[in-house]
Amino acid sequence: MNKKKKTSRLKHRKNQERMKNLIRASRLKAKPKKVEAPKEVETVVQATEETIKPTEVKEAPAKKPAAKKRDWNREKARYFRKSS
Repeated sequence: MNKKKKTSRLKHRKNQERMKNLIRASRLKAKPKKVEAPKEVETVVQATEETIKPTEVKEAPAKKPAAKKRDWNREKARYFRKSS
């Protein structure tokens, strides 16, 4: 049994190392992505700031009361009373 565990562990390690090397090689082959700088639009931003009207602040709704925990002993007693 111990021999099987040892061989499976070694195979797993060997496979992990192989996959790590494959991924590393593919990363080296890959071309770097081109990063474009985002274009700034200042005129649109100014126009939208002026048109926004102040809105009324809504109050948060009241929290609901916590749900009651089920009393399993009471339910069990009810069940047995009905069945007998």
